Amino acid sequence: MTPKTHKRLFLFGLLAATMLLFSAGCAHVGPRTEALNETQIIVDFFESERDYIHESPPFIMTAQALRTNLLTKPKQQYLIDIRSPEAFARGHIRGAVHVPFEQLYTHIKGIDAKSYENIVLICFAGQATGYAVSLLRAVGHENVVSLKWGIGSWASVFAEESWLRNISNARADEFVTTPSPPKNPPGELPRIHTGKTTPQEIIEARVQQLFEEGFGPVMLGQCCLFNDFYSNGGFYVISYWTPELYLNPGHTAGAINYPPGEKPFRTTTHLKTLSTRIPNLIYCFTGQTSAYIAGYLRILGYDARSLLFGANSMIYDEMKKNNVPNTFIPEKEIMNYDYVRGN
Repeated sequence: MTPKTHKRLFLFGLLAATMLLFSAGCAHVGPRTEALNETQIIVDFFESERDYIHESPPFIMTAQALRTNLLTKPKQQYLIDIRSPEAFARGHIRGAVHVPFEQLYTHIKGIDAKSYENIVLICFAGQATGYAVSLLRAVGHENVVSLKWGIGSWASVFAEESWLRNISNARADEFVTTPSPPKNPPGELPRIHTGKTTPQEIIEARVQQLFEEGFGPVMLGQCCLFNDFYSNGGFYVISYWTPELYLNPGHTAGAINYPPGEKPFRTTTHLKTLSTRIPNLIYCFTGQTSAYIAGYLRILGYDARSLLFGANSMIYDEMKKNNVPNTFIPEKEIMNYDYVRGN
């Protein structure tokens, strides 16, 4: 190797080292690119453009209203039954199509959803469909509703599989009438990561994921609430009742009142007081509204659960005695309409 070659190699090495040092130093000169806060993006969108959890029309339809619609304008109603294939075959409302919960989002994307006045979701008790309606309204399907009380309101044979076996006084002696404990101090929103950038894209990605997960992780029976909550503080328990009903007939000990009238799941009210550490368990009168709320909160990244059958599963006689709204009264709520069998 000649001296000239040595010199060239030395100069090339020196230049390469200089460039490496310069590029390493420059990596910290410009502004850092922060990952998008997807949760904040969709919260801002929901609260300014699509606050369906607080502002949209009722998400449930009674059996009486559905029956009237089927008689007067049947072509404007699209019925989807999400129960098991076996339950659907035992009996269903005429005209309903069977679609598993996990396939609902894909199915509705495949129909002309806007051409129907109502897309009515049907399950056993109105709770899985309450959750599903929330997810679908999040992506913009405002005409999706849940059959109130589920198919249990259509005929007694169905109510025997759901409501009639779950109304209970199991916790009547454990309700209290003390003032609400304080809410958590406001904290940070949870962080979700879909890799999307626009509000609609992020919401759609979250909704698709939640449908694929199913509704099982969301629903919790009253036995689990009392066993887990009182043994190890396993839930941040939310009573979604008015302040008056929170005090009479009362509430589960330790439950914190989030009154509907306060529109509590906005960043300007109490959204940020929800727990990002343990599951948030919401209970209402029936489990239908709490499931609807849980859907919204899970889109945002909260671990939100809904208490199955609500207060009807804990203090049923007390609700009847005090005429508490949305008490399941069989003679009033079961219509005994006709239905069909088979697939």
